[in-house]
Amino acid sequence: MKKNDVRAKMKAHKALLSAVEKLEAASNVFARLESSAAFALADKVLMYHSLSDELSTREFIDRWHDRKHFFLPRVNGVNLDILPYDRTRLALGAFQIEEPQGNETTAIDEIDLIVVPGVAYDREGNRVGRGRGYYDRLLASSRATKVGVGYDFQLIEEGIDAEPHDVRVDVVMTPSHTIVVRRHR
Repeated sequence: MKKNDVRAKMKAHKALLSAVEKLEAASNVFARLESSAAFALADKVLMYHSLSDELSTREFIDRWHDRKHFFLPRVNGVNLDILPYDRTRLALGAFQIEEPQGNETTAIDEIDLIVVPGVAYDREGNRVGRGRGYYDRLLASSRATKVGVGYDFQLIEEGIDAEPHDVRVDVVMTPSHTIVVRRHR
């Protein structure tokens, strides 16, 4: 399925979700993540601060930030910098997403687990993002376990038309499914 078609379809689905459905989905997905071996073994976790149409990460970050080392991305030109999470040092960034402030960036190879936002995923771990390639550039040089999270309808059966620069996730988690695409080496 073509990426722009997927984006339009997912936008329409998300518009129909109630606040309760959004909260329940986020709770279920992050409960799955919490019970995974990848999360249990990870010390340094790169999260994302969610937009209103994404699974909310706020409660999960609040619950775990003092037990794991959490990091958030910050837009830097066409790339993402990785900085430690500190709720007192956040500001709205380039796309009205709360981003960490400061200069203490962390190299991607220091991260154990990356929770990757996406517009949609398929069963092969292919991902449709928002179209700017930030996460593909970041993930290309990472050996961390990559977990894509989303609503059940964001797991599409038709398959996604992947491009050579696209980076797959290792695991896809939705409220009803955990799909291990490939075991992390």
